[in-house]
Amino acid sequence: MAHAAPTRSDSRARHTPRAIAILTATALAFGLAACDRQDGQTVGQKIDATIERTGDAASDAQRRMEAAATEAGQASRQAAARAAEVMDDAGISAKVKAGLAQDAELSAIKIDVDTRNGIVTLNGPVKNEVARERAARIAQEVKGVNSVVNQLTVSPGAVG
Repeated sequence: MAHAAPTRSDSRARHTPRAIAILTATALAFGLAACDRQDGQTVGQKIDATIERTGDAASDAQRRMEAAATEAGQASRQAAARAAEVMDDAGISAKVKAGLAQDAELSAIKIDVDTRNGIVTLNGPVKNEVARERAARIAQEVKGVNSVVNQLTVSPGAVG
C-alpha cells in the first residue's frame, strides 16, 4: 500500500495548534509585562510577594490555632478539676453518712450532710449535746474534710 505524500493543507493543520500555543504564550507574556509596568514589580517579585503573604497568613492561622488549643486545654483541665471537687464532695458526704450510720445513737437518715469544697455542714435533730459533738467529730475524721459546720439541734425527743 502506497502512502500519499502530505499536502500543503495537512502541513498547516499540524502546525496550527503549535502556532496558537506560541501566540497565547506571547500574549500572556505581554499582558504580564504590561502589569509589571504599572507597579514596577516583575512577575517573579509578584509571585515571591504572594508566597510571602500566604506564608504569613499560614503562620498567623497556626498561632491562632495553637492559642485556641491552649485555651481549650486550660478550660478542660479547669472543668476536670471542678468535676473532681464535686465528686470529692459527694464522696465526703457519703463517708460522713456511713460514719453516722455506724453510731447507734445517731440517725444517718435524719441528719442532713452537705459538703462544698471540703466544708461539711450537718443539719437535723440529735437527742443530746454529746450526740451533737460526736456527729461533728465523725465528720471531721473523714479524709478530705477541711471543716465542719455543726448546725445539729438538740431535741430530747429525737430518735438516734
